[in-house]
Amino acid sequence: MNVRETKQVPIALMDAHKSDVRTQFAALCFRMVKEKPEILLITSRRSGRWIIPKGWPIDGETPAQVALTEAWEEAGVRGKVHERCLGLYSYHKMLGPERGVPCVAMVYAVRVKSLVASFPEASQRKRKWLRPKKAAALVSEPELAHIILNFHPRLLKH
Repeated sequence: MNVRETKQVPIALMDAHKSDVRTQFAALCFRMVKEKPEILLITSRRSGRWIIPKGWPIDGETPAQVALTEAWEEAGVRGKVHERCLGLYSYHKMLGPERGVPCVAMVYAVRVKSLVASFPEASQRKRKWLRPKKAAALVSEPELAHIILNFHPRLLKH
């Protein structure tokens, strides 16, 4: 996938109203291997697509803290979250076999210190470390692929 080929995908409102768009907070989990980043992808529970951990707002937590919580629950990540949003992407979240809502996910970087084998959704997901180019090729959302392709930890220091 070439970055120039990436186009923003329209949000699919269908029968929903603009006020029905939901926000989630996502974790772009990474580690450094030989001074190059690797991205952790997980599978979704229903379809098995490759995604990044994300979830709904949690009362009393910042968006970045929610992203870190989701990284733990969905991928068994222990790490440090960076408070600056890397970007956002839109997608359609299925809430049942015939019901879904348009969503926007705000993405936060999480530097992984360790992965644990036993975590809340361990039996429901697979996880895989990939170089950014391969990770971007596996995700379905073009905007997320763009964020992954353009991510480098040195950007977090600013």
